[in-house]
Amino acid sequence: MRTTRSSHARTLFLDTPDVARLMGVLGVPAALRMLTERLRTDYLRWPEFDKAARIAAYSPQGVIELMPITDGRVYSFKCVNGHPGNGAAGLPTVMAMGALLDCDTGMVRLLSELTLTTALRTAATSALAAQALARPDSRSMALIGNGAQSDFQAIAFHALLGIRDLRLYDVDPDASLRLQRNLAASRLDGLQVRVCDSLAQAVRGADVVTTVTAWQGAARVLTADLLEPGMHLNAVGGDSPGKTELDPAILPRASVFVEFPPQTRKEGEIQQMAADFPVTELWRVLAGQASGRVDERQVTLFDSVGFALEDYCALSFLQAAATQHGVGRWVDITPGQEDPRDLYGWMLAHEQMSVAPA
Repeated sequence: MRTTRSSHARTLFLDTPDVARLMGVLGVPAALRMLTERLRTDYLRWPEFDKAARIAAYSPQGVIELMPITDGRVYSFKCVNGHPGNGAAGLPTVMAMGALLDCDTGMVRLLSELTLTTALRTAATSALAAQALARPDSRSMALIGNGAQSDFQAIAFHALLGIRDLRLYDVDPDASLRLQRNLAASRLDGLQVRVCDSLAQAVRGADVVTTVTAWQGAARVLTADLLEPGMHLNAVGGDSPGKTELDPAILPRASVFVEFPPQTRKEGEIQQMAADFPVTELWRVLAGQASGRVDERQVTLFDSVGFALEDYCALSFLQAAATQHGVGRWVDITPGQEDPRDLYGWMLAHEQMSVAPA
């Protein structure tokens, strides 16, 4: 006898085409605005979350990480990799998936791709931090490293900070030209995009400098001699032990803001500094408990490594938006048998259903 499927035991599944379709419905700039506000709201709930640094498995080729967090009602996790050599194999450097579960039952409510979504949430987090830390009149940004994340950073800073002058630099000029083409196709009103011949040309006079490179190692993409008073630095690419982008001489000259110090001290730019190097948690600035930018000449640095709260927000955002717009499909992650004790009987019934009649 066929068992009936319990309607409350189904999981919403979103693959990458689903999320792309959802971005088509919402529009990427609007989606980034909504996601940024969701991030702000949940960062203000920071004390409610049970937090831990991510669990990582390292290899010579890269890293695979598990990023869990819960507020006691919903549990979320992301599994994500970082493999800079993947391009040679036709694979993305970063790939991810994640889920939302009910804490009361353990039921998986959402199972989703997070490769595309991680790019969106990282850009939204960068913009959220810059809203708090960059000069309010910031209109120019140097974008150093023009890979998969760069498009999202450019759109977020245009939509949320009013960046109008975008300077691009990458050691691979074709990467900058690709980004320039994509931004032109996106028809972002008032955005002027320039491909620069050198890093110094891109950085000179920029209000914001975003570094988002994939090099796996201790690099000095940005050097201290390029600092100018009032700059906001958005360091995104240094996100694992031994991987950095900034000259360590920059750090004492900047006010440094981080997501979660126990994780950032191991993986961020501040891994280059002593364990007591002073940093300020971003959530405290957003909550008004700590100062962000205090004057126009201050150099501010958001040492961004990515934190599980941001994935919790992104997954929650996807769940709400997909449900509202009818995107995704319902799948059976759990059996949903009428008698929860009769798992074997449920399996037998479905085995019999799979046998074609003679």
